[in-house]
Amino acid sequence: MSGSRVGRWVVAVPMALLALATIYPLVFTANVAMKTRRDYVLDRFSPTTSLNWDNIVTAWTSVGMARYFANSLIVVTISVVVLLLFGSMAGFALSQLRFRGSKTLFLGCLAALFIPFQVIMVPLTRVMADSGLIDTYPGLILAYVAQFLPFTIFLMTSYYKTIPSEIVDAARIDGNTTYGVYRRIMLPMGTPALLSVGILNALFCWNDVLVSLLMMPSADHRTLMVGVTSLRGQYSDDIPTFASGVLIAAVPMLMIYLFLQRQIADGVTAGSTKG
Repeated sequence: MSGSRVGRWVVAVPMALLALATIYPLVFTANVAMKTRRDYVLDRFSPTTSLNWDNIVTAWTSVGMARYFANSLIVVTISVVVLLLFGSMAGFALSQLRFRGSKTLFLGCLAALFIPFQVIMVPLTRVMADSGLIDTYPGLILAYVAQFLPFTIFLMTSYYKTIPSEIVDAARIDGNTTYGVYRRIMLPMGTPALLSVGILNALFCWNDVLVSLLMMPSADHRTLMVGVTSLRGQYSDDIPTFASGVLIAAVPMLMIYLFLQRQIADGVTAGSTKG
């Protein structure tokens, strides 16, 4: 019993320290966002004595965070829908359909996961510029789809491989076409994986700065995370306003993580076991 308790403490103490290290930046940001500029200059680390919402209101209205939030919401929603549509269709084809070159295509998707975005950053920007897609919603959506589609295909293929092929054969015997099998059988059975992959892709797209900065350079089309980074230069002496922008950007994804953390974990481990 004593050895078991010691083992628990050995695990619990580092995990508690890790949890505190993770939570502290968010608490510190919220504390700074509630301070006035004068209070922050006098003592930036002391707890605030009153809840001052003026900084958040200023960041949301005067600085333009509301417009940036809307831009991010539009781009992330459409990108996730497109990723799930094409990723689920490709995952179904690569896992359940037998055709020449399927293994090669799957290996190609795996290889694409190991290519850093910085390697394709310049040619992708040139292609988007030549196509007239810079500073447009379709341009940024296509960039996100190109970047995260291999990851989506990999997870959906891994998940669909766990579904017995007898189910697909039975659906074909009942008269379903390939599209009918996908729509009536695979999509409903793949709902857990679709939810998990959708959450992960939403997190990736929402927190992105580099791709958005390249595809949406103008101020009117900035996404939320790019708008937050611009606050630091434009309002360099107004740290509470900058902290308010960070808080606005972090809260939506934090809420998603708190309520759907089990689905996120399932998305990471989707297809890791079979049977």
